[in-house]
Amino acid sequence: MSVASTWVKGSVSKYLTAMTILPQLSLRQSQSLTITPQMQQAIKLLQLSNIDLTVYVEQELEQNPLLERAENKSGAPDAGDDSGNQDSPVADCGDLTTQDHLPSRDEVPLDAEVDNAWANDGQEEGPRISASGLSEPAIGGGRPLEYGETNLEQTAPKHASLRDHLSEQIMIDMVDPIDRIIGHHLIEMLDEAGYISGDLRAAVEKLGCTKDRLLETLSKLQLFDPPGIFARDLAECLGQQLEDNNRLDPAMKMLLKHLDLLARHDLAALKKLCHVDDEDLADMVVEILALNPKPALAFDNTITRSVIPDVLMHARSESGWHIELNSDTLPRVLINERYYSEIYSQTRGNRDRAYLSERLQAANWLIRALDQRAQTILKVSCEIVRQQETFFSKGVFFLKPLVLRDIANAVEMHESTVSRVTANKYIATPRGTLKLKYFFSTSLSGESGSAPHSTKAVRFRIKSLIEEEQVDGVLSDDRIVSILKSEGIHIARRTVAKYREAMKIPSSMHRRRKNPASYR
Repeated sequence: MSVASTWVKGSVSKYLTAMTILPQLSLRQSQSLTITPQMQQAIKLLQLSNIDLTVYVEQELEQNPLLERAENKSGAPDAGDDSGNQDSPVADCGDLTTQDHLPSRDEVPLDAEVDNAWANDGQEEGPRISASGLSEPAIGGGRPLEYGETNLEQTAPKHASLRDHLSEQIMIDMVDPIDRIIGHHLIEMLDEAGYISGDLRAAVEKLGCTKDRLLETLSKLQLFDPPGIFARDLAECLGQQLEDNNRLDPAMKMLLKHLDLLARHDLAALKKLCHVDDEDLADMVVEILALNPKPALAFDNTITRSVIPDVLMHARSESGWHIELNSDTLPRVLINERYYSEIYSQTRGNRDRAYLSERLQAANWLIRALDQRAQTILKVSCEIVRQQETFFSKGVFFLKPLVLRDIANAVEMHESTVSRVTANKYIATPRGTLKLKYFFSTSLSGESGSAPHSTKAVRFRIKSLIEEEQVDGVLSDDRIVSILKSEGIHIARRTVAKYREAMKIPSSMHRRRKNPASYR
């Protein structure tokens, strides 16, 4: 073998060795964002409402022996505590507006989409909330209830349910135990509207009775209060009510058999079938419209609970607005440092001391997180009020288009933070208790380069126009478009139809048919 060939083979061998993939160690620098568990918890606290926050703090109180509730009624810290108690976060937005355009409670109706669940009692300074959750009660207030006393205003009235109401009638009107058993079984077959749901043949097999006996009992139950109960369809329900009023004549029976023609507004066919003229048919339709197609809804026992606001807002005596957190719904916690000092001084094991230090650190973090949450909510709420000032002073039609980015840029926060702050939270305003999300909406362009309009304001205007329409002047979607364009709102007919359907408002044709005057 020559020297040249030996050199070539050695070079190829070295090249193949260099190309071989082998495990090796190397250093590399990179940047990444790491969210610690405490940061994740702080982000979670932002999107909790005050009620949910109270539940979370209760869990922390159970797990952390250094935390305790603030039982001091005055809101001042206990003797053994010197942490977590600062001035309450309150925002005075004095440069927003003046009292000249402020609507009074009697002059301006609450034109918001929800009921008002909060009203200011005229106090200049409301309850204050501390950074850690401690609060001072508002000035004034009644005598506390003594033990055993009952606050009648907090006692919900007890209403008999539909099943209880029908069961009482069964026990009074039915003596035969078989009828009672069948009657109670048919009660369980009622749906929310009061109709019999399910197959009666299955009920016959389950009860082991004859079909005639079950139908006989059903006919007795259909005489119970409320009229129309235990019906099997709409026509039978309306017929029971008409029979109860002694108005079920042959013409009305024929009308009930052809309710589909009434729905289609086929008056000529109805007059021919019922053998009546225009005036008689109109009177019959008015009677039908006055009946209750869902008799069981009168026994709805759902207790409507008022929304508890997280933020309170009311007008200042001179000008502007006063904004603060609702201290009545915020948890009140503090750190018992005296207890920590006594336990720590008596602890000898490193493991126990490490546990106490970890609990103290967790307690301090919770108070800082509550303080940061309070400040962030107030900062965002104040900016929302500032941007929507015309809504509070003039009404919902003046609601401005607003997106999360607008607030985030103004308060120098990320959009996701603003989204979490406004989630699941309500603000009590002179125009009602509203969700913070209520003030955000997209925009519709105005005519001839005018200012854009909020979609919520446009929806409210459409709803107002339909509510104000006359009996002989039902507005079509095209007519609504013309009216809005005359007011400087550029909108398409299909957009009007979309908004109307979203508000569950029927079309002009259906609204005209529902009007009793249209049958005359």
